[in-house]
Amino acid sequence: MINFEEELKRFSPIPEVNQAEEAIYHNDLTDISDIVLQMTEELRANEPSLSARTRR
Repeated sequence: MINFEEELKRFSPIPEVNQAEEAIYHNDLTDISDIVLQMTEELRANEPSLSARTRR
């Protein structure tokens, strides 16, 4: 039978995994939701208001 307590005591994480985690967590990466939010903000800023279009 496996003694999980003993296995956990012997466990040591792989250094490359720790380095990858640090690189991922410390980078400010833009994801698709950030891009969509930025695009909608730009569209709203550049378009005339809806009320101005309906008055024509």
